[in-house]
Amino acid sequence: MTWEQYDELARKITDTTAGARVYGAHYHTWRSTIQLDGILDGKHTIVDGTYDFTKPYYDMVLSQQKDGVCMDYATLKTQGLHYSAAFAQGNVGMLNMGSWFIATLINGIKTGEYNVSDWGMVKYPHAEGVEPGSTLSTITALSIPTSSANKEAAWDFIKFVCTEEGAEVMAGTGNIPAMTNESIVDIIAEMDGFPQDSKEALITSHTYLEMPANEKSSEIETVLNEQHDNIMNEIVSVDEGIAAMNEGVQAILGQ
Repeated sequence: MTWEQYDELARKITDTTAGARVYGAHYHTWRSTIQLDGILDGKHTIVDGTYDFTKPYYDMVLSQQKDGVCMDYATLKTQGLHYSAAFAQGNVGMLNMGSWFIATLINGIKTGEYNVSDWGMVKYPHAEGVEPGSTLSTITALSIPTSSANKEAAWDFIKFVCTEEGAEVMAGTGNIPAMTNESIVDIIAEMDGFPQDSKEALITSHTYLEMPANEKSSEIETVLNEQHDNIMNEIVSVDEGIAAMNEGVQAILGQ
């Protein structure tokens, strides 16, 4: 599904009728839900220092926000509404979220916390010409503190988690480990409550890091978050916000 098809579908399932409100899409307030959509062609990273590639995605989401296709960013920030709570209400059509939400959603439906009776997953949307299955990933670190009284046992655990057997154990909890193969995909898909027609969505073609290793990543993050907030609150235009990102991050990289 291309981003153009995704936008079309989000608009199609939106219902702005009072008392029967349905949002076709939902974006959490993280900058990653919009900015990272532009790195799936493999030509950019979020630490490059130029962010013109994010413009089509900001334009799309702001247009959806204006037309009532998604919830208003300012309202989400003010209310502090978590994406899980938004989806739990049962009036959100599509949610762009990480694979960690699989187990949470399954358990929430079982306990009755989520007002969602029918759900499924598809591969992450992609730009025209980008291979389907291209998606985002992040690094989950495992480390041993110097104060640990059981360093050897902790190291043994880390080594186990990094094996195929450890990956299978992680998969059994609904988490997608870094090591993925047919067996691991089968384990996740066999979880009680997993939508059986969504297995194909677990198979990726390319994964791109949300935040590549960079000694100045924290400073870069600050600039990107600030301008994301400015753009989404419409304090500045998309072009002005991107120009500020370019200037701010390039200054950091040039230090």
